[in-house]
Amino acid sequence: MQPTTEPVVTVETAKSLGLTSEEFDRIVEIMGRTPNFTELSIFSVMWSEHCSYKNSIRWLKTLPREGARLLVGAGEENAGLVDIGDGLACAFKIESHNHPSAIEPYQGAATGVGGIHRDIFTMGARPICSLNSLRFGKIESNHTKHLVDGVVRGIGDYGNCFGVPTVGGEVYFNECYNQNILVNAMSVGVVRVGETVSACADGPGNPVFIVGSRTGKDGIHGATFASADLTEDSAEDLPAVQVGDPFQEKLLLEASLEAIQTGAIVGMQDMGAAGITCSTSEMSAKSETGMRIDLDRVPTRQDNMHPFEILLSESQERMLIVGHKGQEEKLFAVFDKWDLECEQIGEVTASGRLEFFHHGEKVADVPAEPLVLGGGAPVYEREYRRPAYFDRIEAFDQDDIPEPADFPATARRLLESPNLVSKRWIYEQYDSMVRTNSMGTNAPSDAALVRLKESDKCLAVTTDCNSAYVFADPYRGAMIAVAEAARNIVCSGGEPVAITNCLNFGNPYNPEVYWQFVHAIQGMGEACRRFDTPVTGGNVSFYNQSVFKDRTEPVYPTPTIGMLGVVDDPSWQTSLSFKGAGDRIYLLGQAYDDLGSSEYLQFVHGERYSPVPHFDLEEEFALQQTVKKLIRAGLLASAHDVSEGGLFVALLEKAMSGALGFQIETDPAFRKDAYLFGESQSRVVVSVSAEREEAFLTMLGQHGTPYRLLGSVGGAGLQIDGEDYGQLAGWKREFDESLGRHLTH
Repeated sequence: MQPTTEPVVTVETAKSLGLTSEEFDRIVEIMGRTPNFTELSIFSVMWSEHCSYKNSIRWLKTLPREGARLLVGAGEENAGLVDIGDGLACAFKIESHNHPSAIEPYQGAATGVGGIHRDIFTMGARPICSLNSLRFGKIESNHTKHLVDGVVRGIGDYGNCFGVPTVGGEVYFNECYNQNILVNAMSVGVVRVGETVSACADGPGNPVFIVGSRTGKDGIHGATFASADLTEDSAEDLPAVQVGDPFQEKLLLEASLEAIQTGAIVGMQDMGAAGITCSTSEMSAKSETGMRIDLDRVPTRQDNMHPFEILLSESQERMLIVGHKGQEEKLFAVFDKWDLECEQIGEVTASGRLEFFHHGEKVADVPAEPLVLGGGAPVYEREYRRPAYFDRIEAFDQDDIPEPADFPATARRLLESPNLVSKRWIYEQYDSMVRTNSMGTNAPSDAALVRLKESDKCLAVTTDCNSAYVFADPYRGAMIAVAEAARNIVCSGGEPVAITNCLNFGNPYNPEVYWQFVHAIQGMGEACRRFDTPVTGGNVSFYNQSVFKDRTEPVYPTPTIGMLGVVDDPSWQTSLSFKGAGDRIYLLGQAYDDLGSSEYLQFVHGERYSPVPHFDLEEEFALQQTVKKLIRAGLLASAHDVSEGGLFVALLEKAMSGALGFQIETDPAFRKDAYLFGESQSRVVVSVSAEREEAFLTMLGQHGTPYRLLGSVGGAGLQIDGEDYGQLAGWKREFDESLGRHLTH
């Protein structure tokens, strides 16, 4: 059964494909014989970390997976699905494309966007918006500028051509990402309840189709590439990076949604990581069936492709469809209308095995279930131990940090941080208005608001993670990531519903990295349970570290949260902008003498090792409940959470957005730099009109929420404790233009 042109399989062959000797022995046991090279290649990609989650699933299962609105939970389909009311459901998911983007930033980022959108419309949902979460190295580096340029163009070009608006995201710069950048893409789609499609292969005898683009040699062993460290030689793995075509994806979207309406589809799955191998095995295992596939019938872009190349190719814009026997012509007609390939390549069987044929010869015969997550794929719990750098964090003494002699100058210095200034240079390259669902362009809110044309409701969506917090304390840092996402949605008028996550960490075989991972999962789970935001799925991305001849550099642990919220009443939509001169400015929540892990401490003082900012989960939950009630009572003119850059940056952003200055007084009970620039959590800055102030204060008293009157809105400048901080126009010009100057010079 093994073609003579294939390598002879040994344990060394298995190791070259990323498998261990123990895993090779297990494969031989499952097969009852030594696999041939094609079969071994199938196991190698399906048992890679990227596909099997073998080093993470033990802990992922501890995350909350149930909720009142949840229709499809984690691992059940290509994306999570939640009920958003009015007969509608929302499918959403976030995934990484880190390694490909570090090697070839334009195509790596573009195909990351395309892949996550396919996960959504494969379920029958139409994507209505996308978000992203990006991490780059030192902004002064020419290499960083090259990567930023490629990634931003890749995201923008693919999304703009595909016709789905990019409505939100986050961008951070830190030297730990100098070589191994993070590119996380999120897609959000809407479908009517009951009109979704499952990734199943029910019904022996039903035909199996491949639709969309032809299969090429791009992306072969891409899943294995994503499951290994980046090294100085990783550029040699460039063929593992896929090439995307957004116009083809647009055709595939429309054709797929139309094909679903014919009733001729049994199941459908995107061909992402591991291509035909993954889609055939996962669909078969889910239905406890098998497939017989003729690889000669797969449309290819190159001649003389080997069977393993056809099976493992990650060429983009392809889907696997199982149709109802006897209704094949309906599918052919739809895909012919959209000028797309639709080729029957096999049929469903009752064998539970995947049988692949090439030139009339059976080139692979493997059982489906042992290939997949939850079947026979290996599951590990790695050793973990407290990171040694925690000693430096615990030795930090805030009293060693001198208070500024000149606060206006220090504030201006802080606003030189690329992590705090406007990302206008980036987001202006994205089309945020296509399909006319986006809201808040002129009055931005903490979360992006997206209109539902079929309903009076709108969605509130956000991506959040401050990786410096997670580096300082993975448990509390991950809790903060969830809490900040929820806070952003609440401040925008929404109710948090569920999350998807993208867990970016270093090598799981490093005990200190695995310690970060385990504790981040535990903190995330506790916060999600408190906010009743179940985890609907996502992505684990290990091996985010650069290996050089003399050192290894893991990235900061970065468990990115993509959160979905619903704004049930249009009158609840709340922006962050100051609205009227004379409005009163209040700080809700308790202030603390806390500089821990703040951008001020890191950027102005160069202090990398300090504790996580103050955070108490119950304080946070109570604050968010109060803010929701204030918004629903119509008592707030604006709301904006205090996060990176502290109170000063929150006030500045409100002023710039509303084109109105402010006059405030700090609380002398605290260090002034901690009060203005510290990032202690669970704080929200609101503005209130004079006529609503009494009712506002009454409600705060009823709920026992800590608050402080800061000052008032008005004028063209900024004034703090009677000191002039300059004109708002100058701050806004610097805020808007700073990043562009960094990246283009």
